[in-house]
Amino acid sequence: MSSISEGVRLVRDRPTWLIYLQLGTFATFIYGLSAALPLLRLDQRTSGTVAGLHGTAMAVGTILAGLSLTFLTRRYGRRVTTWIGLAGMNAGVLLVVLTSALPLTLLGYGVAGGFGSVALYTAMAALSEHHGPAGPAAISEANAVGVVVGVAATFLLSAIAQTALGWRAALLLTPVLTALLALTLGRVWPRATTVSAPSTGERPARPGWRFHVAGGVLFCCVALEFTFNLWAAELFAARTGLSAAAAATGLTAFLAGLGAGRFGGAYLALRLPPARLFLGALAVTAAGWLLFWLSTVPVLSYAGLALSGVGAALHFPLALAGLITHSGGRPDRAGAAAPIWAGSAMAVGPLALGALADGFGTWNAFLLVPVLICLAAGGVLIARPRA
Repeated sequence: MSSISEGVRLVRDRPTWLIYLQLGTFATFIYGLSAALPLLRLDQRTSGTVAGLHGTAMAVGTILAGLSLTFLTRRYGRRVTTWIGLAGMNAGVLLVVLTSALPLTLLGYGVAGGFGSVALYTAMAALSEHHGPAGPAAISEANAVGVVVGVAATFLLSAIAQTALGWRAALLLTPVLTALLALTLGRVWPRATTVSAPSTGERPARPGWRFHVAGGVLFCCVALEFTFNLWAAELFAARTGLSAAAAATGLTAFLAGLGAGRFGGAYLALRLPPARLFLGALAVTAAGWLLFWLSTVPVLSYAGLALSGVGAALHFPLALAGLITHSGGRPDRAGAAAPIWAGSAMAVGPLALGALADGFGTWNAFLLVPVLICLAAGGVLIARPRA
């Protein structure tokens, strides 16, 4: 299979930077609320199971976002829908900042997750259409920006939590950045983002079977990433003998690989066919998982997690790009389906691994990772366009 045409370039114009920065703002919310959850649990004095309901609330919000996206984009267009999503996301974050009452923090996580997903997937659809053949590279680079900003937000929350201001003050970074972005680039938007309504009497073509297979691939990739995020530290501690606090640094290695892989993936996506690049990324993740899974030495475990992150970095951008490719020329259809698949994976993937860990131990339960990798690889091979 030949590589992508040498004429394809990624042009980072003002609309591109707007969406990059919108995704960075989204990342401050998703990483910030995730890092804040253990501290919120201490404030509320709840069990781990009850605290975990906040993740479930975010997953439910993500699914509801997918169900509402088609209506929102048809009614208001992508630009307004994206800003509606960012506004609602900030409302959810502020609810968590202002209260410790469990019902209200659950609502805050759910509202922020739902509206944040509205902003994320609408902006990604606009970015992909804006860049055409360079869309996968733009999506990968946008997610790389999100990882870098998100990791910085996590460290900021950790630092501020140890001061008199408290961890809630760090969450205010999200509304502050959103306001600055609206004031400086609020009128900027990609030109080719009008949702084309079908003419009178015409009904939109139904998506083909490849569209649904691509959705299944996205499900596997999101489930895989959340499995690493939520369970890798526990396995790290069990295999190496490190304390839970020390083993939590393994997630930093995974995130570092994630950021590096997404910046590198933007370069590779301009030069390799998406299916070949996707299969290569899955193979890298499998190699990293095997090293991590077999290792009992901390330095090798760190290396395995970093390598897994490098591979996993490309999973979501390429899976989303594949869903858009198979949407029959309607990227908003893909934007609406993506959060439904992703939200389901957020809810099911970590829960399935937790149930397996209870029954067979975390080490054996982590065999779920290569199963998800194989299913995703099979979906990529089946759904790739014929030469």
